[in-house]
Amino acid sequence: MPGMIGPVADEREGLLNYLAQQRYVLCLAAYGLTDEQARATPTASALSVGGIIAHVAATERGWLDTVLGRAPSGGGEPGMPPGRTLADLIADYECVATRTEEIVSLIDDLGRPVPVPADVPWFPDDVEAWSVRWVLLHLIEETARHAGHADIIRESIDGATAFPLMAAAEGWPRTPWLTPWRPPQQSNNAG
Repeated sequence: MPGMIGPVADEREGLLNYLAQQRYVLCLAAYGLTDEQARATPTASALSVGGIIAHVAATERGWLDTVLGRAPSGGGEPGMPPGRTLADLIADYECVATRTEEIVSLIDDLGRPVPVPADVPWFPDDVEAWSVRWVLLHLIEETARHAGHADIIRESIDGATAFPLMAAAEGWPRTPWLTPWRPPQQSNNAG
């Protein structure tokens, strides 16, 4: 997927493409990381790249449950679950993405009301319903926010930044303005 979304035919395609792009750049922050690095919390916060991916996948799953009128399964805390690998988390997130796209493709009107759950203390008391459109925009916002967090955490781990990671993941050639990321060389010196 390139660094920018191409032209879109309609609102639904635009919303889903922008959500897919934000998922993609979030997962790029994990590109080339070991499970240990994905669990690392190298900044002042308790966030890790793997934990953010797990959290955002659970949050998206919960919002789509709400769209379907089911009790949300919860957003989870942004920590990498014990016993899960980074590959597991990314595969789960891909399943969530597929489910979201399938559900949204079956909804004929993005203005369809989505009742605001009454038992969530941070949701407003004066709003009865959002729309499916609002939910998708909120998921884009949530994912983009956490993708930014993941970028900072990743840079704190090994100095890697978004565009060099994207270039490496997509096999871009080196240019005068961009060098694709490479894993750091490990020293073979036995001391």
